[in-house]
Amino acid sequence: MQPESCQPHPHDVISCKTSEDPNASPFDFLGVFCDSVIAGGAAGVVVEAALYPIDTIKTRLQVAHAGGKIMLKGLYSGLAGNLAGVLPASAIFVGVYEPTKQKLLKSLPDNLSALAHLTAGAIGGAASSIVRVPTEVIKQRMQTAQFASAPDAVRLIIAKEGFKGLYVGYGSFLLRDLPFDALQFCIYEQLQIGFKLAARRDLNDPEVAMIGAFAGAITGALTTPLDVIKTRLMVQGSGNQYQGICDCIGTIIREEGNHALWKGIGPRVLWIGIGGSIFFGVLERTKQILEQRRIRDQDSKHY
Repeated sequence: MQPESCQPHPHDVISCKTSEDPNASPFDFLGVFCDSVIAGGAAGVVVEAALYPIDTIKTRLQVAHAGGKIMLKGLYSGLAGNLAGVLPASAIFVGVYEPTKQKLLKSLPDNLSALAHLTAGAIGGAASSIVRVPTEVIKQRMQTAQFASAPDAVRLIIAKEGFKGLYVGYGSFLLRDLPFDALQFCIYEQLQIGFKLAARRDLNDPEVAMIGAFAGAITGALTTPLDVIKTRLMVQGSGNQYQGICDCIGTIIREEGNHALWKGIGPRVLWIGIGGSIFFGVLERTKQILEQRRIRDQDSKHY
């Protein structure tokens, strides 16, 4: 179980009042869920808006074949439409992750906290994939200059490929994102636990950002091959160059070599490392603000 300090401090990033308490009421649980939805949406939007150009470069590197040139124009192509999908997707992820994590932490022994974080991350990723996959398909098609706007992308993809075109590469997306979400949040949470045990205090904002950056960079590097496969399947459109995940892997290795599976690792690690610091920093700070406001509202009702 993640240790909690019961001494409030202005720099605390995790409140001492959580629904991990076995005596927490259903209202408290609902409050944590609502706070998580708002905090997750805010963190996702801030990261996406700040780091979108790096993501665009990463995508273009991954789809470029040997000798292909990388276009550096239109690095914000598809940002507005992507934010419309990132907001609910991030809200769903954190809204599912937090209650699931807290329920598992209460049910499992203390020495299995990593399993709780891994499982909650995977479940949160699966729940948010309903929104994240179409958002990712549209974003990457626009990043590779296939469409001029998000509405055009949606209309033409459905017209040419059917509604299932918005979910092309769904299997490869889950193959990438479920391990990614599980690993990133597990590393982040376990580092938090270790730091708090060693320092005997909660983390401050710079420390949260540092741990978030480390967790993001490590996870981003490890999952780069999965990201390359997902990107190739999502941007191929109706051409069907690849017939599935296994065919995609085999074709890339045969035609471009093993190193092609690691394309874009530099921008990906940079993007997710910086993104991790921003995401977890905004997430924890927003959760703290909302939690404190909720506690004040509850206290005011008693007078």
